[in-house]
Amino acid sequence: MANTSENTEKNTSARANSARAQQQPKEQSPGPMQVLRGACAQLAELTGMEAESVSSFERTEDGWSLHVEVLELARVPDTMSLLASYEVELDANGELSGYRRIRRYERGRSDRS
Repeated sequence: MANTSENTEKNTSARANSARAQQQPKEQSPGPMQVLRGACAQLAELTGMEAESVSSFERTEDGWSLHVEVLELARVPDTMSLLASYEVELDANGELSGYRRIRRYERGRSDRS
């Protein structure tokens, strides 16, 4: 009879564990806004410069790709300040996997067409 009691307890315990596992939310990959905020924070930590804006943001096969505009050198007047565009690559979890500066320009200058 002890064996039957032990089996019943094991079955009850297994059902309880299964029910808990079903109730726990599954890990989800971060949403776009979480990825965006995390990317800007990680880039600022690495470069020491804060992001001013994001000009491109898209999901890729490996994660995410962004173009982030950063103030590199403040000048007076502000139109003479130096900005830079950084290409930032993130993995599927939103962790920065690489970045590079792709362009540097004065704030007051527009792109040539």
